[in-house]
Amino acid sequence: MAVDSSIRGQRARFPATRRSAVLGVGSENPAERARSFDILVRAYWKPVYKHVRLRWNRAAEDARDLTQGFFARAFEKRHFSNYDPNKALFRTYMKSCLDRYVMEVARGQKREKRGGGAVRLSLDFEVAESELAQLGPQNPDSIESCFDAEWTRSVLAAAVDALEAACAEKGKEVYFAVFRRYVLDGGDAALDASAGRKRARLSYATVAKELGISVHDVTNYLAWARREFRSIVLSKLRDITATDEEYRSEVRALLGADP
Repeated sequence: MAVDSSIRGQRARFPATRRSAVLGVGSENPAERARSFDILVRAYWKPVYKHVRLRWNRAAEDARDLTQGFFARAFEKRHFSNYDPNKALFRTYMKSCLDRYVMEVARGQKREKRGGGAVRLSLDFEVAESELAQLGPQNPDSIESCFDAEWTRSVLAAAVDALEAACAEKGKEVYFAVFRRYVLDGGDAALDASAGRKRARLSYATVAKELGISVHDVTNYLAWARREFRSIVLSKLRDITATDEEYRSEVRALLGADP
């Protein structure tokens, strides 16, 4: 999934005063460590689960156990605090940790108990399974890249959910309706191309007629929603990156341009 150029916006530096979750998991403060770990789990559990299902060809139940066990072990042993941003992106580091964990469990020929007794995670595996079913059979190349592709989808999907919540809180439901109809449902050429779809771009006039508003309103609401969406994406990336360089790299990966 990608977003169109209008969402790229102006440059924004990684704020030095903000404590990212990647750094927070190494904190000596238990509350800060738990908060940061929760952020990372929310961002990465689907990439982890689907990677285990596809790359390691594990059954759904085994993949659930491995996903729970992986995060439980990481929390207990504080593995994520060993991340060195000078060597790799955090998502690359996490995938390496995951592959190593799956191999260790396989060598031990034992099945990890969900949660590992160290931390309990509430994860909606049924939703993840439904999404896998929609993807259909995967070729070897796509399986190798599934972790990164799912990371992209997860971050953008979380940003869409946050945008919807923000619009509801501010009484701007129609703003999100415009964004959903034009960007998500059928207007954004970049989104369609990334999903392998070909269809005509909706016009502002069509969206205006469907929602009972003016074309001028569509223009203004869409501009606001895109700015808000971009801001949310940047905020989420600040949470899951450790340095300005990594932050910029991940923004380019998601938005196709420097922040």
